[in-house]
Amino acid sequence: MSNQKLFNVAVVGATGAVGEQIIRLLEERNFPIKELKLLSSARSAGVKLPFKGQDIVVQEATPESFQGVDIALFSAGGDVTKALAPHAVEAGTICIDNTSAYRMDPDTPLVVPEVNVEKINEHKGIIANPNCSTIQMVAALKPLYDRYGISRVIVSTYQAVSGAGAKAINEMLRQSKEVLAGNDAKPDILPVGSLPVKHQIAFNAIPQIDKFLDNGFTNEEMKMILETKKIMGDESIEVTATCVRIPVVYGHSESVYVELKEDFDIEEVKTLLANAPGIVLVDNPAEQQYPLATDAAGKLETFVGRVRRDLSNPKALNMWIVSDNLLKGAAWNAVQIAEYIAIEQ
Repeated sequence: MSNQKLFNVAVVGATGAVGEQIIRLLEERNFPIKELKLLSSARSAGVKLPFKGQDIVVQEATPESFQGVDIALFSAGGDVTKALAPHAVEAGTICIDNTSAYRMDPDTPLVVPEVNVEKINEHKGIIANPNCSTIQMVAALKPLYDRYGISRVIVSTYQAVSGAGAKAINEMLRQSKEVLAGNDAKPDILPVGSLPVKHQIAFNAIPQIDKFLDNGFTNEEMKMILETKKIMGDESIEVTATCVRIPVVYGHSESVYVELKEDFDIEEVKTLLANAPGIVLVDNPAEQQYPLATDAAGKLETFVGRVRRDLSNPKALNMWIVSDNLLKGAAWNAVQIAEYIAIEQ
């Protein structure tokens, strides 16, 4: 990105897990930054965070924070986005939002660069980052959709506790020690901090991520269903999801069943996946090689394996998809969008 315009960039939610990853990626990718402004709640204001050998003081995010800011990356919760993004847009800032605030807004592009990068150009000031579990799935579905068409997707997720924040990670680690010591593991946060009933996550699997809706699905499951259709640009795709929290720190795993519209050759499918942008095929059952959350943690790519034709439906296949939920599932996807904007300008 040399010989290029420099941008004034703001990170909203700079002290959070995703915010810290965004800052790290902006440095590692040598994003063309003139000035970096780090913003957070009043509680975290005053904290210093390192960037390119300097310590930058975190400021409180206010409606006035965006004067002169070209690109703002939001990862501070939907309420913060709804409160501040309109002011940022008014100031001429392009907002890349990691929350669900604008994802299903018809005027807001919902973008995974490997799938629908052209949608970025349709923005009206805000570009939405999809849900972490949706991002990795559609990245793997895209090459199959383009070649064969997709009629139906059934996904079961195995999601890391980091998706629920740093407190959830600490809860899992604490409970694990308590159980191993022969004590009761007291749950404080999971599955949903704001709900009265809590469940142990250590050595357990909790089939609830986010709150339940009247249809029996959770918010997380409905995000995957609705976002997949929007990102793929095809409302006819039938999607159903079951989202489960498991005691893994980083990396969401997904078992995905896909019904294609046309016949396929399984080796061609593997070749399409291996050649798809952002996808790494790890698929050698004979050598017990398949994607693992422990291998995906800290990496930017989405890993796909266990690719096989379904036994009951010749036009269907099964696959296993793994990605770091804080990177491709959040920070990296947002930085990719920012890089596209920087190159286009």
